Amino acid sequence: MPFQRNDLKFFAGNSNLPLAQKVAEYLGLRLGDCQVSRFSDGEINVRINETVRGHDVFVLQSFSPPVNENIMELLVMVDAFKRASANSIAVVIPYFGYARQDRKAKGRDPITAKLVANIITVAGATRVLTIDLHAEQIQGFFDIPLDNLYSFPVFIEEITRRYSNFKKDIAVVSPDVGAVRRASKLAEKLQVPLAILDKRRPADNIAEVVNIIGDVKGKIALMFDDIIDTGGTMIQGAQALKRAGAVRILACATHGVLSGNAVEKIQNSEIDEVYITDTVHQKNLPSKFHVVSIANLLGEAIMRIRKNLSVSILFK
Repeated sequence: MPFQRNDLKFFAGNSNLPLAQKVAEYLGLRLGDCQVSRFSDGEINVRINETVRGHDVFVLQSFSPPVNENIMELLVMVDAFKRASANSIAVVIPYFGYARQDRKAKGRDPITAKLVANIITVAGATRVLTIDLHAEQIQGFFDIPLDNLYSFPVFIEEITRRYSNFKKDIAVVSPDVGAVRRASKLAEKLQVPLAILDKRRPADNIAEVVNIIGDVKGKIALMFDDIIDTGGTMIQGAQALKRAGAVRILACATHGVLSGNAVEKIQNSEIDEVYITDTVHQKNLPSKFHVVSIANLLGEAIMRIRKNLSVSILFK
């Protein structure tokens, strides 16, 4: 009997099936046959309807709302693949939830990002692929290989296409000091100046802009961050930028979580356009929102991992 070839198989949970389908198309594969359902009491039931024995499995699941449900779905799927004798199990997590709890900011705080890293590893994952971790040190929480992709190439392509005639008028704005490194990469690639918003957080999910470092007068201000959750940071930033003389305000963020009434608040704010990727699946967004797909970047990274090629070269 001939030896079975070690194939790549690509599966997905329920969190972001449209993105998973696009990635599968880029890879030239079909989505693996896997049913993720619920028992009558709400427990997760996973059934893999094809062999994965000896194969390299990639499974895509975003930690978008409902976060805890989606995390548990991934863990049960990884356990199923491990018990089905998959050769390797790489988890593709476009949006890594709980990443904002990456340190003890005050006494008796949990470090939930480390907890999530532990349970993914214990479940049986052999590699993690994610996009724009909220804090890059989270890579050190894993004892398995982790590839943290950057979203700025897809935003550069989109902004350059839409604002090719006004590129010299753009200024990239970091919405806080913690996002400077991320925003400076985008500014460097676009070859435009960088400004920084000096922000304070008096409480969770509340932001206040105190000062603007840099000149945005007469500029198209492009705020760039990793997450838009409640929208407070971007809305406060837009108000400050408008007062400072910015003529147009764009907001870019990799992960459009948009919890609560964030869409309505942004729609009524000083922000003219919002650019997000499809790491978090959103439906029926207003025309102010533009969704750019991260599928090709994910697909290329998966192929490079599979072929043992460099992933970092995608961002040089």
